Amino acid sequence: MSTIAKSILFISTMDSEPWGGSEELWSRAALNLASDGFSVAASVVEWSPLHARIQQLKDHGIKLSTRAQDPSLWRRARAKLVGSRPAVESVEKLVEAVQPALVVHSSGTAFPFPDLIEICLSREIPFVTIGQANHDGWWLPDSLAERLRPAMLGAVRCYFVADANLRLAEKQLGCELTNAEVIRNPFNVEYNAAPPWPALGQHGDLRLASVGRLHPPSKGQDLLFEVFALPAWQRRPWHLCVYGNGPMRDTLERLARRLHVAHRVTFAAHVAKVEAIWRANHVLVMPSRFEGLPLTIVEAMLCARPVIATAVAGNPEVIEDDVSGFLADAPTVRGLAAALERFWARRHEAEEIGKAASIRIRQLVPADPARVFSNKLKGLLS
Repeated sequence: MSTIAKSILFISTMDSEPWGGSEELWSRAALNLASDGFSVAASVVEWSPLHARIQQLKDHGIKLSTRAQDPSLWRRARAKLVGSRPAVESVEKLVEAVQPALVVHSSGTAFPFPDLIEICLSREIPFVTIGQANHDGWWLPDSLAERLRPAMLGAVRCYFVADANLRLAEKQLGCELTNAEVIRNPFNVEYNAAPPWPALGQHGDLRLASVGRLHPPSKGQDLLFEVFALPAWQRRPWHLCVYGNGPMRDTLERLARRLHVAHRVTFAAHVAKVEAIWRANHVLVMPSRFEGLPLTIVEAMLCARPVIATAVAGNPEVIEDDVSGFLADAPTVRGLAAALERFWARRHEAEEIGKAASIRIRQLVPADPARVFSNKLKGLLS
């Protein structure tokens, strides 16, 4: 195969922060393919400084191109699924320079930018898409759905990280994606992780962890605080550790104080070594309003910790309710409170439920999802 035939271009449209869970799959696949001898290029949104994980791509010989962010929040909001012209022009130049045999469009949401896909369609370049988070409130205007339908059906594959999000995307688009396939995201613990079950806290407290970006519109930490403010939880021995960074930390801290739970809640910021979280905590609580398939849930289950989560996106695909975790039927205070009550009634079985979770997740998620994905891309090229 010639050098041109072996060129692969990755395009990431995640622009809300320098790095997020949606970047793990495509970036690790890019590193794998570069080490396998492919010529790899990547187009990402520019941040100053570049995140260390993006810089790593450059250090491993990947041709990295950055696109400037639109400084106008209003213009960015309007262009969210359309793509601004400077971004399109930057990608067009990179496509001309790289002459890729395959383009991988990675989005933090369910849908790629149609302007960027249409670059591939107009040049007859094979491409695939990766869809991550989806939300039943993200319906598309007819004009945008009309563009995305032929664009996504023109992909060699449309990959989604959860079957529920794939089915929701089909509903939002108004068509069946016959070229769709579910894949799994990589994670940040050892596949054979086995941190010991922690002792209870100083006052016999059960230690619960909320892990994720401090962004209540998606991660729902406000729902969790409201549940813990209920009278029943004020009488119980528990402590919540909130891990993560994000744009709404101060608001969440204020909410915890207003609800009189601040003395039971610790904000611990981001922890690089995920297994350290599970050496200190017994249970993961994920009150998300929408998701893809959270790395946090996979990591907690690999570490044999039970998960209490809302039944959104891929969560019910890996958590067996009342077996390997507990599912809230909706991202509401009432739904989350009911799931937490069911857990509390069986809290003395938490370690055994965690062991069931560790078995379950290894049945569903491979040891190296990024290598599985890399091999899929190589198969498409051949």
